[in-house]
Amino acid sequence: MDNSGINLLGMTRSQLETLFSDMGEKPFRARQVLKWVHARGVNDIDQMTDLSKALRQRLRSAAVLDVPEILYDKTAKDGTRKWLMKMAGGSAVETVFIPEANRGTLCVSSQIGCALDCSFCSTGKQGFNRDLSAAEIISQVWVAAKALEGTEERRERRITNVVFMGMGEPLLNYDAVMAAINLMLEDNAYGLSKRRVTLSTSGVVPAIRQMAEDTDCSLALSLHAPNDALRDEIVPLNKKYGIAETLAACNDYLSRLADKRRLTVEYTLINGVNDHADHARELADLLRQTPCKINLIPFNPFPNSGYERPSNNRCHHFRDLLLAAGYNVTIRKTRGDDIDAACGQLVGQVQDKTRRSERFIKAVQIGSTAAEIASARTGRL
Repeated sequence: MDNSGINLLGMTRSQLETLFSDMGEKPFRARQVLKWVHARGVNDIDQMTDLSKALRQRLRSAAVLDVPEILYDKTAKDGTRKWLMKMAGGSAVETVFIPEANRGTLCVSSQIGCALDCSFCSTGKQGFNRDLSAAEIISQVWVAAKALEGTEERRERRITNVVFMGMGEPLLNYDAVMAAINLMLEDNAYGLSKRRVTLSTSGVVPAIRQMAEDTDCSLALSLHAPNDALRDEIVPLNKKYGIAETLAACNDYLSRLADKRRLTVEYTLINGVNDHADHARELADLLRQTPCKINLIPFNPFPNSGYERPSNNRCHHFRDLLLAAGYNVTIRKTRGDDIDAACGQLVGQVQDKTRRSERFIKAVQIGSTAAEIASARTGRL
């Protein structure tokens, strides 16, 4: 990807209007460019035929229009499709499209790797390299939309939903993520509903509180435990922002939206760790004051994690206890696991600046216990 100049791909309408204003052009040029780039999937400024040749030449001198190189494109048996996209600096991120009968959901990444190191997520063992730019985030939507528009099942398979549930913690890359969401909701770009763009966070409280000033997308919380003691172990960020503080910020965000919306609570069920009946009852009590729906995610195993997937019976029992408590609960169906595209399996190709992956591999090679491997993930070995 060429990094010389401004990348038009990541520019919002207001940013484009400023760019054209500086050129002495009218604001409507911004809408024209947005439609060419995002609605029509053009990646060549010369193809923008309703701009004069002179303006196109000036635009080429001020900006670039670059999309990432696709390293591979795989489709699972169930129709789930995964792309590995090369970003500047040599690292790569994974993006997944999940087709369903009435919608198509694209799962996008916001960072190369992840700095949070949740113990049950295979992305964590890859370490962290850097934040993605707004152009690199929205390019995942651009690539997927372009790839899907020619399929025979276009009506069923087009992108109707986008979720920030890929690599990275979105709220630790706040400005770029907000710009990308702006483009997803922009009528002249992708025109997605604010209800159908969901940002998933582990609980970066100050950023959750700031969101109400900058967006009205839907919100999901990666909770995974019903109490602070357990969550401290599997979601290290909880040591900084505890559950009570995090839920308060989420409730505040929901209360400031113009329409009534619920928080999506994501809860990965890990065998023998957080899947007991007492955990379900504690979770029901915890969320009593939060308008929410609960998405249970059976752990997707990956090598040397030290964790196991619960049996279907355990998952169903946990769900049934929450249903009896009056909650809307679903168990997420595992999709794309034959191409490592299931939840928690996205790893990409990360040039790790944290050396966390190096410590993890070393721990595995010397035959460390699961507890020692978990410590290696967080740099405590």
